[in-house]
Amino acid sequence: MNSEHKDTAGIPAETITGSGTGRSEGRLLPEVPTGERKIEHVRLCLDEEVGSVGLTSGFERYRFRHSALPEIDFEDIKLDTTFLDIPVRTPLLISSMTGGSKATGEINMRLAEAAERRGWALGVGSVRAAVEKEELAPTFRVRECAPSVPVIANLGAVQLNYGFGLDDCQRAVDIAGADMLVLHLNGLQEVFQPEGNTRFGRLLGRIEDLCRTLEVPVGIKEVGWGIDGETARRLLDIGAAFIDVAGAGGTSWSQVEKFRSKDPVRRGAAEAFAGWGNPTAECIVEVREAAPACTLIGSGGLQNGVDAAKAIALGADLAGFGRGLLGSAVDSVEALDQRLAQVELELQTAMFGIGAGNIEALRSTARLIRA
Repeated sequence: MNSEHKDTAGIPAETITGSGTGRSEGRLLPEVPTGERKIEHVRLCLDEEVGSVGLTSGFERYRFRHSALPEIDFEDIKLDTTFLDIPVRTPLLISSMTGGSKATGEINMRLAEAAERRGWALGVGSVRAAVEKEELAPTFRVRECAPSVPVIANLGAVQLNYGFGLDDCQRAVDIAGADMLVLHLNGLQEVFQPEGNTRFGRLLGRIEDLCRTLEVPVGIKEVGWGIDGETARRLLDIGAAFIDVAGAGGTSWSQVEKFRSKDPVRRGAAEAFAGWGNPTAECIVEVREAAPACTLIGSGGLQNGVDAAKAIALGADLAGFGRGLLGSAVDSVEALDQRLAQVELELQTAMFGIGAGNIEALRSTARLIRA
């Protein structure tokens, strides 16, 4: 096992308790609803049934063939890898989730501190709010808490059709202190969101312009309905540096927006899309086949480190976790650290079980088969 990865009991108390920031170590959400969109998104993800209905991530369709004689020592298993040439201690990503209010900003900082402690890459929620309102910028300034891990800033791609340009995108990167920017594609969410922006026409050309001109790499992600191989190829051809498939099987944002909406027509229509999307495992396979050399993140409905191992064995470079970490992040620093440690242990144990001593061996394993 990588000696830098310890469970919570092995981390000094002063490290676990917020790195001296003085932030609250208890539950971060207000006890009563505030009406703020960012807070309500988090609350709904934690308190309501917002997962896909009748649709899974697809990882259950695969299983590892156990190796009774792995011929490696467990403590020698290495998780370190690179992402866009940046060294990382694990092939794991805290996916883009939140920011834009005091409470959600504190969640971001807690996630950032945990990412730094454990060597996970880190995404932040859409930085649009901070670009438009300077007073919200501190809720996305995660670099001070995560000085060494890859940080991914995030904006909605559709905002390029609503006046956002190169300077706005660079501002988002600067606010987060990010190494790269990801543009998220969330068309169905925008349809059902009361404040939604749905002008997705002629967007590919604007994405290309940004990919060619922004000083940092630009990637593309979905938000839970998945990017298929054909779409990924089109995006890579116009300069996207990486793809995060963000497939179906986890959070359904049409379900989230259904709970927010007061319009009975939109609420009813949103329910029809509870089972919509491309399963995550399917997306990973398709994108890797369509673009063998692309940098690929597998996220969407991953439940544990075994799912992460499957995602990597199917072709992902990083495995991303979102809502599955959110409850722990809201509850306490200790709960979050234990959750990350558990995912790492599950991943390492899966690797031990197939005799893969490092991430490259996991990527090239022949021991993942259709169940």
